[in-house]
Amino acid sequence: MRLAFWLYEGTALHGISRITNSMKGVHTVYHAPQGDDYITATYSMLERTPDFPGLSISVVRGRDLAQGVSRLPGTLQQVAHHYSPDLTVIAPSCSTALLQEDLHQLAAHSGVPEEKLLVYALNPFRVSENEAADGLLVELVKRFAVAQEKTSRPSVNLLGFTSLGFHLRANLTSLRRMLQTLGVSVNVVAPWGAGIEDLRKLPAAWLNIAPYREIGATAASYLGETFGMPAIFEAPIGVEPTLAWLASVIEKINAVGAERGVPPVSMPKLNAFSLDGMSAPSGVPWFARTADMESFSNKRAFVFGDATHTVSIVKFLRDELGMQIIGAGTYMHRHADAVRKELEGYLPGELMVTDKFQDVSKVIEDEMPDLVCGTQMERHSCRKLDVPCMVICPPTHIENHLLGYYPFFGFDGADVIADRVYLSCKLGLEKHLIDFFGDAGLEYEDEASASEGAPHASNGHDNSGAPGSPVPSSPAHSAMDADGMSWTDEAENMLKKVPFFVRKKVRKNTENFARDQGESTVTADVFRQAKESLGG
Repeated sequence: MRLAFWLYEGTALHGISRITNSMKGVHTVYHAPQGDDYITATYSMLERTPDFPGLSISVVRGRDLAQGVSRLPGTLQQVAHHYSPDLTVIAPSCSTALLQEDLHQLAAHSGVPEEKLLVYALNPFRVSENEAADGLLVELVKRFAVAQEKTSRPSVNLLGFTSLGFHLRANLTSLRRMLQTLGVSVNVVAPWGAGIEDLRKLPAAWLNIAPYREIGATAASYLGETFGMPAIFEAPIGVEPTLAWLASVIEKINAVGAERGVPPVSMPKLNAFSLDGMSAPSGVPWFARTADMESFSNKRAFVFGDATHTVSIVKFLRDELGMQIIGAGTYMHRHADAVRKELEGYLPGELMVTDKFQDVSKVIEDEMPDLVCGTQMERHSCRKLDVPCMVICPPTHIENHLLGYYPFFGFDGADVIADRVYLSCKLGLEKHLIDFFGDAGLEYEDEASASEGAPHASNGHDNSGAPGSPVPSSPAHSAMDADGMSWTDEAENMLKKVPFFVRKKVRKNTENFARDQGESTVTADVFRQAKESLGG
């Protein structure tokens, strides 16, 4: 297992906890050294709920190993006595996996009824967060889902919504609102808020909806194979994808309804999906054509994240906002082929597949895009580069676990994303104005007059050798940068008038332009030509 300060995916224990912490009446016991209950702190810090995670540690100690004893049976007994869970999930840590202990046998010695225990003995060295979470959800569905009559009216299951999910509650609210507008009820949401009895009634729904490729899709496929349930795997992110998603829901629901003699579901007027029930459901189509948003046309964007959001955000930025996608990538190696297929024709080169944030940071620094859509790691990388960045998927920061209604799904989500794009790129202007007008602009006026030809000694150098002597003209005085490109004083002063949050990018782009023109020095004329050429 590779250790680093930052990892895009957490450990298997983190993935298991995302499932079990989402559910009612489910407790987790880790057979691990003291300290592997860190997920409790993570959950408590980020998840905006009043609940505390149901998690216990069966502590492995050196003395116990030397004596050939295990604390797991006793821990299971204590959990059963104090919490009375409907199910206790037992999972190994890396340390206990090395000991090759038989967790099934140890659990049997606890005396807790077998039907109330589930040993999820995955290999924590080979399985990381999302795969562990997806696999556990499948195990739970296989164990508890039972064949039964369908609900009398159209209904769906929403699968893959877990604790620490990205904009979880808001996305659920958006889906529920759209389904309610169609006259379709929600049978079960799993694992979020589900108990064992909810898992039993999963097959009663007419349709499964699993919008996340990372978690939930495998469970939906199992339900389809075992109980003949149709499924929708697309995420309704963006206006056009949401319209396509609604059409798919209606088509699949009506196919089941036709067999049962139930009247078909029809698409209502679009304003029925808006918050007020009267206006257009999303402002993106018209906002994308305004002067504000047209300024984004052909702006360069780079996207990196999980599979679900990378695909959706790339399509949204290009298809609905008209931005130029200069590259994209994912840390989800398991889903890389599917992402490549989805993004055929959207990328200028190969999809970047890596779990090393340093590699992604290097691409951002080399390309200096106008916008980066990524994870919390990209947000950190972009901050030091003065590149606008918006977080689109896990790993996230506390600011991505909000109390308010900020969905990414549905028509409402399209508005949220468009706002995020706009503010991520434009909000830096506020800092620039403070910087610019903090002293009534006097400092910049002095620089402007200096750049217009007033004699001055730049950078503390006395070029004449005599006090008070005129300084040679700016083109003759220049400073060499690390890449061998020099700037005249006049060009440097012009650069200082550029907002600070894009200054580094403008410098880099101007130097690239100068090299393409065969220039070794950036003069005022070269700077103006670069500005005109690059559309500045």
